[in-house]
Amino acid sequence: MSFIFENDQAWLKLKNGIKQLAQQEVLPRFRHVDASTKADGSVLTEADTEMQKATEAFLNEHWPQFTFLGEESSAQEQKDALASDNGCWILDPVDGTSNFASDIPVYSVSLALIIQGDVKLGMVYDPDRDELFAARKGQGAELNDRALIAQTAKTELKKCIGLVDFKRLQAPLSTELVLKPPYASQRSIGSVALDWCWVAAGRGQLYCHGAQNIWDYAAGWLILNEAGGKSATLTGETVLVSEVVKRSAVAGTTPALFDDWFQILQDYQHAD
Repeated sequence: MSFIFENDQAWLKLKNGIKQLAQQEVLPRFRHVDASTKADGSVLTEADTEMQKATEAFLNEHWPQFTFLGEESSAQEQKDALASDNGCWILDPVDGTSNFASDIPVYSVSLALIIQGDVKLGMVYDPDRDELFAARKGQGAELNDRALIAQTAKTELKKCIGLVDFKRLQAPLSTELVLKPPYASQRSIGSVALDWCWVAAGRGQLYCHGAQNIWDYAAGWLILNEAGGKSATLTGETVLVSEVVKRSAVAGTTPALFDDWFQILQDYQHAD
């Protein structure tokens, strides 16, 4: 049986639908934020809840054969959805909610489809810049319908920009990176999904994050992979696991940069 989203018409319907929903439910609420704090201390906004409701309804209307897991779903609902053999949508309705709630225009909507542990498609939409990063497994990545190829003129770590989230790294590694930065400059933009996509686009060439969940990284992971970048956890495993568990992530725009970056991180983690 062929995969439904090999059909370009279905793929276009999905991409346009997510863009329209984000423009309807997320973008108008930016700078008009109604926010609260969840039990884990993270921020929740009306945009999160309304985008998740609208997206779930849209997906159920057109592709009811797949289950649905949203960041704002309950833990049991998430577990049950992932257990389906038919496939599961993975949605982060607003990735970068802290930015969103603080009037920082760096946030995104992230959607992936996982079937039997395999990410079949992913898309990350940046409403503020009207940029849609997307990929289907085995068919390459794209940015606003143009081929996205992970490439950069930078070939040495000391010339690169590192997208590093220090908050979630172990203190010894963070300390080594601060005292002996191997890159030219460092950023932390506050949206994991966009981190992955910006590395794929060469906007930052190195990436390191200590703990992200499946709705944060599933779409971006596929986009970077399909663009030709490379990634792994800090222990060298594949980042993607079909579970709701936190995963570390290391990535590079090119395999060569990744290999050098990964080795530096290994050295720093085991420094005396």
